[in-house]
Formats: sequence, C-alpha cells, structure tokens
Amino acid sequence: MGSPFRNGGRVALVTGSSRGIGRAVALGLAQSGGAVAVHGAEGSAALDEAVEEMRTAGVRAEAFAADLAQADACRRLPEAVAEALGPIDILVLNASLELRRDWRDVTEEEIAQQVAVNLTASLLLLQAVVPGMAARGFGRVIAMGSIQEVRPNPRLVVYAALKSAQTNVMVNLARQYAAQNVTFNTVSPGAIATERNAAVLVDPAYRARVESEIPAGRIGLPQDCVGACLLLASDAGAYINGARLFVDGGWHVG
Repeated sequence: MGSPFRNGGRVALVTGSSRGIGRAVALGLAQSGGAVAVHGAEGSAALDEAVEEMRTAGVRAEAFAADLAQADACRRLPEAVAEALGPIDILVLNASLELRRDWRDVTEEEIAQQVAVNLTASLLLLQAVVPGMAARGFGRVIAMGSIQEVRPNPRLVVYAALKSAQTNVMVNLARQYAAQNVTFNTVSPGAIATERNAAVLVDPAYRARVESEIPAGRIGLPQDCVGACLLLASDAGAYINGARLFVDGGWHVG
C-alpha cells in the first residue's frame, strides 16, 4: 500500500518555481512522485537548472515560461502543461510581484502590475484548471499567502492587500468544490531567506529585529514550506479545505 503523502502519477503546476519557495515546493512534489511543470516568467538558466533538479528525482519535469502579468499567457500556460504532461491535478499559486514602497508613492502602473500578477493571474489560472479537476473528481489548489496578511509591513500595502484577497478567493472556492474532492488551501510563509528578501535581510539590524519578533528565533528557509504543501497536495490532506496554514516560526502569534 502506497503512502497517502505520495503523488505518483499526478501532474503539478507550481508557478514561480525557478527559485525560492516555489522551487523548493516543486522539488518536494517531484520527490513525492508527481510530474512537475516548473514555471518562470521567462526562460532562464535558473529555470533550466530547476527542471534538471526535478528530473534527478526520477519523474517527468518540464520548463514553461509565461509572463503571468499577461492574461493570454495565463490562459495558455495550463494548456501547454496539459499537452506536455497531462491534465493538472495540483496547482500551486506561488508566483507574485512585491514592490516595496511608501504607499503614498505607489504609482497607478505599479498597482496595476501587482494586481495583474498577484490576483488576476490566480483567478485566470483557476478558471482554466478547476473545472477539469472537478470533472475528474480530484484536485488540490494551494495558494502561497503571506505573513503580510496579518502583520502588514507599511511598505507593502498593495502586496498585503492582494494576498488577503487571494486567500478570500480560496475560502470561497473551498465551499463550492468540496463535494468534487477539490480542495483549496493557503500556505502563508513568514520571513523566509529567499533571493527576494536578501536585500532587506542583509541589514544586520533589520534581521535581528525580525528574528526577535519570531518565537522560533530564526529566519525560515524555503524548505520549511515544503511539508505543508506536500500534505495539502496529497490524499492525506483530503479533509483539509479552506484552511490557512502559517509557516512562520510562530510569528503570526508572537
């Protein structure tokens, strides 16, 4: 009897998976036996390296470049994945755009860019993928949220608001598709040592202040987010639906 945490034979699309949290989650899904679509906004050495890393797990993995700020790209991406690997069983909405600004200085264009990637793209991908999941009687959707939903940084007003909106979408859909064995959950990381966060975490005073607020006393690693995603993507997580799971060392309650 196989492990209920395995995903053998299933196809996963992890957006924004050429680096950081997305890459760690994609690798975890590959190691659990699933075929993985590795996505980046454009072709890059990092994207190619990520695919090769997945293939070392002995599963199918393919690279897909798509600018999710473009609506047409959001619609074409699932079609391309299905053609190359098969229908998508697991969708991890990880790609996002984060612009650190004083909210009074954020331009209309910067607002639109963040809305396009952080909310519109998620909705378009869901529209393309979820009906097929429901028809087949299996689907797992995991949205990557953020600690910003409950501990918003003053310089991330737009990003934090859009992460909250995405979580609301997940809760809404969780009620609609539970009977079809399609679940919708959010994993909300805290301070994670990624390339995106490197510029602020390199400041010793800032890093020390953040670590002092985290009960675990440390900055997280991308790998810390993998276990939660593997659970939610698997048969073992079938009765978890509409949940928000913080992976933040306890920061949200600290």
